[in-house]
Amino acid sequence: MKAAYYQGNKTFKIGDSQAVAPGPGEVRLDVAYCGVCGTDVHIYHGAMDRRVSIPQVIGHEASAVIAELGPGVEGFEVGQRVAVRPLAPGESSPVDNGCTHIGKNLKFIGIDTPGAMQASWTVPAYTLHHLPESLSLEHGALIEPLAVACHDVRLAMVKPGENVVVIGGGPIGLLIALVAREHGANVLLSEVNTQRLDFARELGLATVNPAKDDLVEAVGKFSGDAMADVVFEVSGTAAGVEAMTKIARVRGRIVMVAIHAQPKPVDLFQFFWRELQLIGVRVYEPEDFDEAIALAAGGKLPLDRVITNVSPLDQVQSVFEQIDQNPAGMKYLLQCQ
Repeated sequence: MKAAYYQGNKTFKIGDSQAVAPGPGEVRLDVAYCGVCGTDVHIYHGAMDRRVSIPQVIGHEASAVIAELGPGVEGFEVGQRVAVRPLAPGESSPVDNGCTHIGKNLKFIGIDTPGAMQASWTVPAYTLHHLPESLSLEHGALIEPLAVACHDVRLAMVKPGENVVVIGGGPIGLLIALVAREHGANVLLSEVNTQRLDFARELGLATVNPAKDDLVEAVGKFSGDAMADVVFEVSGTAAGVEAMTKIARVRGRIVMVAIHAQPKPVDLFQFFWRELQLIGVRVYEPEDFDEAIALAAGGKLPLDRVITNVSPLDQVQSVFEQIDQNPAGMKYLLQCQ
């Protein structure tokens, strides 16, 4: 069997791997497709070398077919198709407040432990979600990032008829916009990359380029001067943080999706003046995977168009190089069998 090993220094090597027999409560999977996440790109760039164990198989956006069940596993059968929720919460801590999906002892499967860029992958059975037969395995590999979007929209409490602005039109920003639209919101996507703007418009989304047009004026025009009920900051930029407080209406909700590794100035006066709320969101919970699968299986989301490219696993090096060269791309999938 084959696996893609991250070697450090922007290098992957295809090598042999052995199928790991599942222990109690575990399942061995034949991985069908693994999507490349922004986190995987950060790993490729060396930003997480202290966290991953080089050489390591990475990847966590997976669809798969069950190949073998470990002792004590119930509710699954060999041959069933699944998506993987790649979280290992570890021992619960009082500080977790019951939220073990972001708990103190959380390990992320595919980052802290070996991931899905391999033909055979053994994971805990509790991570698995059934995929309906009507959903392709290609689309199944999009369930993990789609679950991120479902989690973000759920915690934002988006309601039908609300005005939603998404700052940042990358893969997660686009999926948030599509999920919010499915929740009945009026959605405006703010993005500076013209190719991403064109793509979003092709999908029927309203857009604005804040590098060319005044974002505050654009949101005012879009909302009939009501401004945004919900703002999702997905860009990870100082400009996005500066803009988010300017476009929220009174008692609006600002949702922090992007990872801001360094502190950035925030206009706290606006939180006081307009009674704004700031909501942090991270990863997902089981119900978000359930919603993502239902949305994907319902056929209302343009998932085929969200997939930029599908390549065999042995082209992993080329795929990561393509992602660096094409910042307008969305989801790249690796075919692992």
